[in-house]
Amino acid sequence: MWGVGLALNIRFAAGELLVVGVSGTELTGLERAWVRLVRPAGIILFKRNIVNAGQTRELLREATGLCAQHSLRCVDVEGGTVDRLRDALAAMPSAQDVGRAMNALRVDGRPSFPALSPEKGRKNGARSLSGGLETSNLARTHGELVGRAVAAFGFNATLAPVLDLGLAESAAVMGTRAAAETAEGVVEYGRGFLAGLAAQGVAGCGKHFPGLGGGTLDSHLETPSIGRTMQEMSREDLVPFRALRDELPMVMVNHAAYPRTPGGVSPASVSAYWITTVLRKRMGYRGLIFSDDLEMGGILKCMPIEEAVVSAVRAGVDLMEICHSPELILRAYDALLGEAERSVSFRKMLLARARECSRKRKKLFAGKEARALSAGPFAALRKRIVEFGEQVALAQEAGPA
Repeated sequence: MWGVGLALNIRFAAGELLVVGVSGTELTGLERAWVRLVRPAGIILFKRNIVNAGQTRELLREATGLCAQHSLRCVDVEGGTVDRLRDALAAMPSAQDVGRAMNALRVDGRPSFPALSPEKGRKNGARSLSGGLETSNLARTHGELVGRAVAAFGFNATLAPVLDLGLAESAAVMGTRAAAETAEGVVEYGRGFLAGLAAQGVAGCGKHFPGLGGGTLDSHLETPSIGRTMQEMSREDLVPFRALRDELPMVMVNHAAYPRTPGGVSPASVSAYWITTVLRKRMGYRGLIFSDDLEMGGILKCMPIEEAVVSAVRAGVDLMEICHSPELILRAYDALLGEAERSVSFRKMLLARARECSRKRKKLFAGKEARALSAGPFAALRKRIVEFGEQVALAQEAGPA
Protein backbone atom coordinates (compact mmCIF):
# COMPACT_ATOMS: atom_id res chain seq x y z
CA MET A 1 0.00 0.00 0.00
CA TRP A 2 1.03 3.58 -0.57
CA GLY A 3 1.88 6.05 2.15
CA VAL A 4 -0.57 8.91 2.65
CA GLY A 5 1.65 11.43 0.87
CA LEU A 6 2.24 9.24 -2.17
CA ALA A 7 -1.44 8.28 -2.41
CA LEU A 8 -2.41 11.95 -2.38
CA ASN A 9 0.17 12.78 -5.04
CA ILE A 10 -1.07 9.96 -7.28
CA ARG A 11 -4.69 11.08 -6.86
CA PHE A 12 -3.72 14.61 -7.82
CA ALA A 13 -1.69 13.28 -10.77
CA ALA A 14 -4.58 11.18 -12.12
CA GLY A 15 -6.94 14.14 -12.02
CA GLU A 16 -4.44 16.47 -13.66
CA LEU A 17 -4.56 14.41 -16.85
CA LEU A 18 -8.34 14.79 -17.28
CA VAL A 19 -10.44 17.56 -18.83
CA VAL A 20 -14.12 17.02 -18.09
CA GLY A 21 -17.59 18.24 -18.95
CA VAL A 22 -20.57 18.99 -16.73
CA SER A 23 -24.28 18.61 -17.35
CA GLY A 24 -25.98 21.99 -17.22
CA THR A 25 -25.79 25.73 -16.75
CA GLU A 26 -24.76 25.45 -13.10
CA LEU A 27 -23.09 22.75 -11.03
CA THR A 28 -25.25 20.25 -9.20
CA GLY A 29 -24.35 19.13 -5.69
CA LEU A 30 -23.19 15.78 -7.07
CA GLU A 31 -20.98 17.49 -9.64
CA ARG A 32 -19.37 19.65 -6.97
CA ALA A 33 -18.54 16.47 -5.06
CA TRP A 34 -16.95 14.52 -7.90
CA VAL A 35 -15.13 17.51 -9.43
CA ARG A 36 -13.63 18.22 -5.99
CA LEU A 37 -12.61 14.55 -5.71
CA VAL A 38 -11.09 14.23 -9.19
CA ARG A 39 -9.55 17.73 -9.25
CA PRO A 40 -9.24 17.71 -13.07
CA ALA A 41 -6.90 19.78 -15.19
CA GLY A 42 -9.80 21.67 -16.69
CA ILE A 43 -13.41 22.04 -17.74
CA ILE A 44 -14.91 21.95 -21.23
CA LEU A 45 -18.32 23.50 -21.86
CA PHE A 46 -20.85 22.91 -24.62
CA LYS A 47 -23.99 24.60 -25.89
CA ARG A 48 -25.96 22.87 -23.11
CA ASN A 49 -23.89 24.78 -20.55
CA ILE A 50 -24.08 28.26 -22.07
CA VAL A 51 -26.91 30.79 -21.77
CA ASN A 52 -25.05 34.09 -21.69
CA ALA A 53 -21.61 35.46 -20.85
CA GLY A 54 -22.33 36.26 -17.20
CA GLN A 55 -23.78 32.83 -16.42
CA THR A 56 -20.96 31.08 -18.29
CA ARG A 57 -18.25 33.00 -16.46
CA GLU A 58 -19.84 32.15 -13.12
CA LEU A 59 -20.09 28.45 -14.01
CA LEU A 60 -16.46 28.40 -15.12
CA ARG A 61 -15.36 30.28 -12.00
CA GLU A 62 -17.05 27.80 -9.66
CA ALA A 63 -16.03 24.69 -11.60
CA THR A 64 -12.38 25.64 -12.07
CA GLY A 65 -12.19 26.65 -8.42
CA LEU A 66 -12.50 22.91 -7.72
CA CYS A 67 -9.93 21.96 -10.38
CA ALA A 68 -6.14 21.82 -10.39
CA GLN A 69 -4.27 25.11 -10.45
CA HIS A 70 -3.92 26.93 -13.79
CA SER A 71 -6.80 24.95 -15.22
CA LEU A 72 -8.10 24.95 -18.77
CA ARG A 73 -11.43 26.59 -19.51
CA CYS A 74 -12.16 25.07 -22.92
CA VAL A 75 -14.81 25.43 -25.59
CA ASP A 76 -15.14 24.35 -29.22
CA VAL A 77 -15.41 27.47 -31.36
CA GLU A 78 -14.13 26.82 -34.86
CA GLY A 79 -16.86 28.77 -36.65
CA GLY A 80 -19.51 27.32 -38.93
CA THR A 81 -21.12 24.12 -37.64
CA VAL A 82 -18.86 23.85 -34.58
CA ASP A 83 -19.57 27.03 -32.64
CA ARG A 84 -20.84 26.68 -29.06
CA LEU A 85 -21.35 30.46 -28.75
CA ARG A 86 -23.52 30.87 -31.84
CA ASP A 87 -26.81 31.33 -29.97
CA ALA A 88 -25.36 33.36 -27.11
CA LEU A 89 -23.34 35.75 -29.29
CA ALA A 90 -23.38 35.50 -33.11
CA ALA A 91 -22.68 32.98 -35.86
CA MET A 92 -18.96 32.86 -36.69
CA PRO A 93 -18.07 32.02 -40.32
CA SER A 94 -16.53 28.61 -40.96
CA ALA A 95 -12.88 27.86 -41.64
CA GLN A 96 -13.89 26.65 -45.11
CA ASP A 97 -15.56 29.96 -45.92
CA VAL A 98 -12.57 31.95 -44.69
CA GLY A 99 -10.16 29.71 -46.60
CA ARG A 100 -12.19 30.02 -49.79
CA ALA A 101 -12.31 33.80 -49.40
CA MET A 102 -8.53 33.92 -49.00
CA ASN A 103 -8.07 31.73 -52.06
CA ALA A 104 -10.57 33.63 -54.19
CA LEU A 105 -8.77 36.91 -53.65
CA ARG A 106 -5.26 35.71 -54.28
CA VAL A 107 -3.18 37.55 -56.88
CA ASP A 108 0.30 36.26 -57.74
CA GLY A 109 0.22 34.11 -54.64
CA ARG A 110 -0.62 37.02 -52.34
CA PRO A 111 -3.97 38.04 -50.80
CA SER A 112 -5.59 40.99 -52.56
CA PHE A 113 -8.75 42.27 -50.92
CA PRO A 114 -11.25 44.51 -52.69
CA ALA A 115 -11.35 47.99 -51.20
CA LEU A 116 -14.68 49.47 -50.24
CA SER A 117 -15.39 53.10 -50.93
CA PRO A 118 -14.94 55.25 -47.79
CA GLU A 119 -18.69 55.86 -47.72
CA LYS A 120 -19.60 52.18 -48.00
CA GLY A 121 -16.88 51.26 -45.54
CA ARG A 122 -18.16 53.69 -42.93
CA LYS A 123 -21.77 52.67 -43.55
CA ASN A 124 -21.12 48.94 -43.24
CA GLY A 125 -18.30 49.10 -40.72
CA ALA A 126 -16.63 46.49 -42.96
CA ARG A 127 -13.14 46.43 -41.53
CA SER A 128 -11.34 43.75 -39.57
CA LEU A 129 -9.72 44.02 -36.17
CA SER A 130 -6.38 44.25 -37.96
CA GLY A 131 -7.22 47.09 -40.33
CA GLY A 132 -9.16 47.94 -43.46
CA LEU A 133 -10.72 45.39 -45.75
CA GLU A 134 -8.10 45.94 -48.44
CA THR A 135 -5.17 45.04 -46.13
CA SER A 136 -6.63 42.64 -43.61
CA ASN A 137 -5.58 39.03 -43.20
CA LEU A 138 -8.80 37.08 -43.06
CA ALA A 139 -7.40 34.10 -41.15
CA ARG A 140 -5.87 36.30 -38.47
CA THR A 141 -9.08 38.30 -38.17
CA HIS A 142 -11.00 35.05 -37.81
CA GLY A 143 -8.69 34.02 -34.97
CA GLU A 144 -8.90 37.43 -33.32
CA LEU A 145 -12.69 37.39 -33.34
CA VAL A 146 -12.86 33.83 -32.03
CA GLY A 147 -10.35 34.80 -29.33
CA ARG A 148 -12.32 37.87 -28.31
CA ALA A 149 -15.54 35.88 -28.26
CA VAL A 150 -14.34 33.01 -26.09
CA ALA A 151 -12.48 35.37 -23.73
CA ALA A 152 -15.67 37.41 -23.28
CA PHE A 153 -17.34 34.27 -21.93
CA GLY A 154 -14.44 33.47 -19.58
CA PHE A 155 -12.64 30.77 -21.59
CA ASN A 156 -8.86 30.63 -21.97
CA ALA A 157 -8.71 28.01 -24.75
CA THR A 158 -10.63 27.07 -27.88
CA LEU A 159 -10.21 23.67 -29.49
CA ALA A 160 -9.38 25.11 -32.91
CA PRO A 161 -8.07 25.40 -35.61
CA VAL A 162 -8.89 22.29 -37.62
CA LEU A 163 -5.72 21.35 -39.52
CA ASP A 164 -7.19 18.44 -41.48
CA LEU A 165 -7.05 18.61 -45.26
CA GLY A 166 -10.40 19.21 -46.91
CA LEU A 167 -10.18 16.18 -49.22
CA ALA A 168 -13.08 14.73 -51.21
CA GLU A 169 -13.06 11.51 -49.16
CA SER A 170 -13.95 13.31 -45.93
CA ALA A 171 -16.23 16.03 -47.31
CA ALA A 172 -19.44 14.38 -46.09
CA VAL A 173 -18.00 14.02 -42.58
CA MET A 174 -15.96 17.21 -42.21
CA GLY A 175 -18.47 19.56 -43.83
CA THR A 176 -17.17 23.14 -43.64
CA ARG A 177 -14.58 22.51 -40.91
CA ALA A 178 -11.44 22.28 -43.10
CA ALA A 179 -9.92 25.49 -44.44
CA ALA A 180 -8.34 24.13 -47.62
CA GLU A 181 -7.69 21.04 -49.71
CA THR A 182 -3.93 21.56 -49.77
CA ALA A 183 -1.43 21.45 -46.93
CA GLU A 184 -0.14 24.88 -47.96
CA GLY A 185 -3.62 26.39 -47.71
CA VAL A 186 -4.22 24.81 -44.31
CA VAL A 187 -0.87 26.09 -43.01
CA GLU A 188 -1.57 29.63 -44.21
CA TYR A 189 -4.99 29.66 -42.58
CA GLY A 190 -3.78 27.96 -39.38
CA ARG A 191 -0.86 30.32 -38.92
CA GLY A 192 -3.03 33.40 -39.24
CA PHE A 193 -5.77 31.98 -37.03
CA LEU A 194 -3.32 31.04 -34.26
CA ALA A 195 -1.72 34.49 -34.40
CA GLY A 196 -5.16 36.03 -33.96
CA LEU A 197 -5.91 33.84 -30.94
CA ALA A 198 -2.54 34.61 -29.39
CA ALA A 199 -3.16 38.34 -29.78
CA GLN A 200 -6.24 37.89 -27.57
CA GLY A 201 -4.42 35.76 -24.99
CA VAL A 202 -6.32 32.58 -25.93
CA ALA A 203 -4.67 29.18 -26.47
CA GLY A 204 -5.52 27.21 -29.59
CA CYS A 205 -5.48 23.48 -30.26
CA GLY A 206 -4.62 22.06 -33.68
CA LYS A 207 -6.72 19.06 -34.64
CA HIS A 208 -7.14 16.23 -35.55
CA PHE A 209 -3.60 14.76 -35.63
CA PRO A 210 -2.39 12.95 -37.68
CA GLY A 211 -5.17 14.03 -40.06
CA LEU A 212 -8.77 13.10 -40.88
CA GLY A 213 -8.70 14.31 -44.48
CA GLY A 214 -8.83 10.77 -45.85
CA GLY A 215 -11.56 9.55 -43.49
CA THR A 216 -15.03 8.48 -44.60
CA LEU A 217 -16.52 7.69 -41.17
CA ASP A 218 -17.46 9.98 -38.28
CA SER A 219 -15.22 9.13 -35.31
CA HIS A 220 -17.99 10.23 -32.96
CA LEU A 221 -19.70 6.98 -33.98
CA GLU A 222 -17.13 4.63 -35.55
CA THR A 223 -13.37 4.14 -35.81
CA PRO A 224 -12.34 5.47 -39.23
CA SER A 225 -9.82 3.28 -41.02
CA ILE A 226 -7.88 5.64 -43.27
CA GLY A 227 -6.00 3.93 -46.08
CA ARG A 228 -3.31 6.55 -46.69
CA THR A 229 0.31 5.44 -46.66
CA MET A 230 2.99 6.94 -44.46
CA GLN A 231 4.48 8.59 -47.54
CA GLU A 232 1.16 10.25 -48.36
CA MET A 233 0.65 11.29 -44.75
CA SER A 234 4.13 12.77 -44.47
CA ARG A 235 3.81 14.63 -47.76
CA GLU A 236 0.31 16.01 -47.07
CA ASP A 237 -1.62 15.37 -43.81
CA LEU A 238 1.30 15.88 -41.42
CA VAL A 239 2.59 19.06 -43.05
CA PRO A 240 0.35 21.52 -41.13
CA PHE A 241 1.25 19.99 -37.75
CA ARG A 242 4.94 19.97 -38.63
CA ALA A 243 4.92 23.52 -40.00
CA LEU A 244 2.98 24.96 -37.05
CA ARG A 245 4.53 22.90 -34.25
CA ASP A 246 6.09 25.94 -32.53
CA GLU A 247 2.86 27.96 -32.78
CA LEU A 248 0.50 25.32 -31.40
CA PRO A 249 -0.07 25.41 -27.62
CA MET A 250 -1.99 22.11 -27.90
CA VAL A 251 -2.48 19.34 -30.46
CA MET A 252 -5.51 17.03 -30.40
CA VAL A 253 -5.07 13.41 -31.49
CA ASN A 254 -7.97 11.66 -33.24
CA HIS A 255 -9.45 8.17 -32.92
CA ALA A 256 -8.80 7.01 -36.51
CA ALA A 257 -6.62 4.03 -37.45
CA TYR A 258 -4.07 4.08 -40.28
CA PRO A 259 -3.50 0.43 -41.22
CA ARG A 260 -1.13 1.18 -44.12
CA THR A 261 1.31 2.90 -41.76
CA PRO A 262 3.41 1.56 -38.86
CA GLY A 263 0.59 2.77 -36.59
CA GLY A 264 -1.42 -0.28 -37.66
CA VAL A 265 -5.03 -0.76 -36.62
CA SER A 266 -4.89 0.99 -33.23
CA PRO A 267 -6.65 4.36 -32.95
CA ALA A 268 -4.09 7.16 -33.10
CA SER A 269 -5.24 8.43 -29.67
CA VAL A 270 -3.75 5.31 -28.01
CA SER A 271 -0.83 4.80 -30.41
CA ALA A 272 2.71 5.33 -29.16
CA TYR A 273 3.82 5.33 -32.78
CA TRP A 274 1.77 8.41 -33.69
CA ILE A 275 2.06 10.27 -30.39
CA THR A 276 5.58 9.55 -29.15
CA THR A 277 7.47 8.45 -32.25
CA VAL A 278 5.99 10.80 -34.84
CA LEU A 279 4.60 13.83 -32.98
CA ARG A 280 7.11 14.07 -30.13
CA LYS A 281 10.33 12.62 -31.54
CA ARG A 282 10.25 13.12 -35.30
CA MET A 283 8.35 16.41 -35.33
CA GLY A 284 9.81 17.69 -32.07
CA TYR A 285 6.47 18.92 -30.73
CA ARG A 286 6.78 20.21 -27.15
CA GLY A 287 3.28 21.47 -26.33
CA LEU A 288 0.34 19.72 -24.69
CA ILE A 289 -1.05 16.64 -26.41
CA PHE A 290 -4.82 16.37 -26.03
CA SER A 291 -6.99 13.36 -26.80
CA ASP A 292 -10.24 13.74 -28.66
CA ASP A 293 -13.24 12.94 -26.46
CA LEU A 294 -12.78 9.45 -25.01
CA GLU A 295 -16.54 8.95 -24.94
CA MET A 296 -16.64 8.81 -28.73
CA GLY A 297 -17.49 5.61 -30.55
CA GLY A 298 -14.19 5.79 -32.39
CA ILE A 299 -12.39 4.67 -29.24
CA LEU A 300 -15.07 3.00 -27.08
CA LYS A 301 -15.94 0.54 -29.86
CA CYS A 302 -12.32 -0.61 -29.67
CA MET A 303 -11.85 -0.77 -25.89
CA PRO A 304 -13.50 0.18 -22.58
CA ILE A 305 -12.77 3.57 -21.04
CA GLU A 306 -10.44 1.98 -18.45
CA GLU A 307 -8.19 0.54 -21.12
CA ALA A 308 -8.43 3.71 -23.21
CA VAL A 309 -7.12 6.08 -20.52
CA VAL A 310 -4.28 3.80 -19.45
CA SER A 311 -3.29 3.16 -23.08
CA ALA A 312 -3.45 6.88 -23.90
CA VAL A 313 -1.11 7.74 -21.02
CA ARG A 314 1.31 4.98 -22.04
CA ALA A 315 1.19 6.26 -25.63
CA GLY A 316 2.15 9.78 -24.54
CA VAL A 317 -1.10 11.76 -24.21
CA ASP A 318 -0.99 14.62 -21.69
CA LEU A 319 -4.67 15.51 -21.34
CA MET A 320 -7.67 13.25 -21.86
CA GLU A 321 -11.03 14.75 -22.67
CA ILE A 322 -14.20 13.11 -21.26
CA CYS A 323 -17.06 15.43 -21.98
CA HIS A 324 -20.37 14.07 -20.72
CA SER A 325 -20.73 11.08 -18.41
CA PRO A 326 -19.77 11.32 -14.71
CA GLU A 327 -19.72 7.53 -14.64
CA LEU A 328 -17.10 7.35 -17.38
CA ILE A 329 -15.08 10.16 -15.80
CA LEU A 330 -14.96 8.34 -12.46
CA ARG A 331 -14.23 4.99 -14.09
CA ALA A 332 -11.33 6.58 -15.98
CA TYR A 333 -10.01 8.22 -12.82
CA ASP A 334 -10.21 4.94 -10.87
CA ALA A 335 -8.51 3.08 -13.73
CA LEU A 336 -5.53 5.43 -13.59
CA LEU A 337 -5.27 4.95 -9.81
CA GLY A 338 -5.60 1.18 -10.13
CA GLU A 339 -2.91 0.92 -12.79
CA ALA A 340 -0.61 3.13 -10.71
CA GLU A 341 -1.07 0.74 -7.79
CA ARG A 342 -0.35 -2.33 -9.92
CA SER A 343 2.58 -0.98 -11.94
CA VAL A 344 5.57 0.93 -10.59
CA SER A 345 6.56 2.02 -14.10
CA PHE A 346 3.08 3.40 -14.80
CA ARG A 347 3.05 5.16 -11.43
CA LYS A 348 6.33 6.91 -12.26
CA MET A 349 5.01 7.80 -15.72
CA LEU A 350 1.76 9.19 -14.28
CA LEU A 351 3.54 11.38 -11.72
CA ALA A 352 6.09 12.65 -14.25
CA ARG A 353 3.40 13.40 -16.85
CA ALA A 354 1.30 15.30 -14.33
CA ARG A 355 4.28 17.41 -13.25
CA GLU A 356 5.12 18.27 -16.82
CA CYS A 357 1.50 19.06 -17.69
CA SER A 358 1.23 21.30 -14.64
CA ARG A 359 4.35 23.19 -15.74
CA LYS A 360 3.00 23.69 -19.25
CA ARG A 361 -0.44 24.75 -18.02
CA LYS A 362 1.15 27.32 -15.72
CA LYS A 363 3.05 28.75 -18.67
CA LEU A 364 -0.11 28.93 -20.78
CA PHE A 365 -2.80 29.82 -18.26
CA ALA A 366 -1.23 31.66 -15.33
CA GLY A 367 -2.47 35.03 -16.61
CA LYS A 368 -5.52 36.80 -15.27
CA GLU A 369 -8.98 35.97 -16.60
CA ALA A 370 -10.05 38.32 -19.38
CA ARG A 371 -12.34 41.07 -18.16
CA ALA A 372 -16.06 40.73 -18.76
CA LEU A 373 -17.53 42.96 -21.45
CA SER A 374 -20.21 45.44 -20.54
CA ALA A 375 -23.33 45.70 -22.71
CA GLY A 376 -21.87 48.20 -25.18
CA PRO A 377 -18.62 46.38 -26.04
CA PHE A 378 -20.48 43.04 -26.11
CA ALA A 379 -22.96 44.41 -28.67
CA ALA A 380 -20.04 45.85 -30.66
CA LEU A 381 -18.36 42.43 -30.70
CA ARG A 382 -21.56 40.81 -31.93
CA LYS A 383 -21.82 43.40 -34.69
CA ARG A 384 -18.19 42.90 -35.68
CA ILE A 385 -18.67 39.13 -36.03
CA VAL A 386 -21.71 39.66 -38.25
CA GLU A 387 -19.77 42.18 -40.35
CA PHE A 388 -16.86 39.78 -40.66
CA GLY A 389 -19.21 37.11 -42.00
CA GLU A 390 -20.41 39.60 -44.58
CA GLN A 391 -16.81 40.48 -45.42
CA VAL A 392 -15.96 36.81 -45.98
CA ALA A 393 -18.99 36.41 -48.25
CA LEU A 394 -18.04 39.56 -50.18
CA ALA A 395 -14.48 38.35 -50.61
CA GLN A 396 -15.69 35.02 -52.03
CA GLU A 397 -18.02 36.84 -54.47
CA ALA A 398 -15.24 39.19 -55.56
CA GLY A 399 -12.90 36.35 -56.49
CA PRO A 400 -12.44 35.03 -60.00
CA ALA A 401 -15.32 32.96 -61.37
